[in-house]
Amino acid sequence: MLLDGNQFWTVYILLCNDGTYYTGCTENLEKRLKKHRNLEVAYTKSRTPFELVFCASFVKKHRAYAFEKYLKSGSGKAFSKRRFI
Repeated sequence: MLLDGNQFWTVYILLCNDGTYYTGCTENLEKRLKKHRNLEVAYTKSRTPFELVFCASFVKKHRAYAFEKYLKSGSGKAFSKRRFI
């Protein structure tokens, strides 16, 4: 996503129909969600429909990926359940 000439990276969490969560990072959230809806993402392919429950944008790519990695860790999962979902 571009805003005022800046590239943003988005970390997002989806709630899948089986009650599991999918955490991802992308530079184009709309395009990535379309891939999920078109069954092009292995994890969510059999877990549609899904709901976008959280997203946060970052200017720096490495910070977005570091936050995604944190959210996928044990303490990050606990944090996201307390704060976002």
